[in-house]
Amino acid sequence: MPDISNLFTTRLYRAALNELAKSKVDYDELNASCLAIAEDDEAGQDWCEANGYPGYTSYASLNDLPWRFPIFGALEKALDKHVAAFCAELGFDLQGKKLKCNSLWINILPEGGTHASHIHPHSVISGTTYVAMPEGTSALKLEDPRLPMMMMAPMVRKDAAEALQRFVYVKPRVGEVLMWESWLRHEVPMNMAEEERVSVSFNYGWA
Repeated sequence: MPDISNLFTTRLYRAALNELAKSKVDYDELNASCLAIAEDDEAGQDWCEANGYPGYTSYASLNDLPWRFPIFGALEKALDKHVAAFCAELGFDLQGKKLKCNSLWINILPEGGTHASHIHPHSVISGTTYVAMPEGTSALKLEDPRLPMMMMAPMVRKDAAEALQRFVYVKPRVGEVLMWESWLRHEVPMNMAEEERVSVSFNYGWA
């Protein structure tokens, strides 16, 4: 029998946020906070309108949510624990240092909204925790990072194992956190639900 190994594995971290949280995060309160901030953040609204961004994001307007609002402070502390666990799983040699959160922002995606394929430069770990995921809303689409170098590689059968697919769709649940290395290209396909899809995304860098 041939000996076939898995090399250069791309890992996706998925867990319930409160599983490692010392102070549990109330996702109903988090959702209400996200919606209230979006309503009051005129600078963020203006940026979204000027840049053709669907719905709302605080990415370009508010860079201190954990300092402004206690629930985001509790969220960041919980994320710290998950990021540390993921780094251990990845075998990172951080040379006695820790990854630190360098940005944390709200995303509100309305019906018909999408987030185009992208990566997160200047970070090591990126991810999202999911606050409101109405029935029929978008999954997270992840792209095989080797895709640009595959040249004449054939397509993969639809019934092939997930690890062999060129694109993987992951449908998160409210209260979950998903994380990946920041170089992994990903996108949010069109939200087909009538209700808004609410999430909080983050980047961690090597301080």
